[in-house]
Amino acid sequence: MTQVTGEAAVAVNAKKVAVYVLAVFALYVIITDPAKAADYVQIGFQGISDAARALGDFATWVANGGK
Repeated sequence: MTQVTGEAAVAVNAKKVAVYVLAVFALYVIITDPAKAADYVQIGFQGISDAARALGDFATWVANGGK
């Protein structure tokens, strides 16, 4: 196994710290205001749904020859 050094190690550590901070923030929001956390989840899923619908519309448009 190779050891990560230099800039790659900094990037890996930064990613770990970012994931940790995001997880702590998510837990904080869930514990302190569950209703607001539920709203955030609903907003996130709505965004994913809208993006999937837009991709489907684009694929349909391409399949129809761009008309």
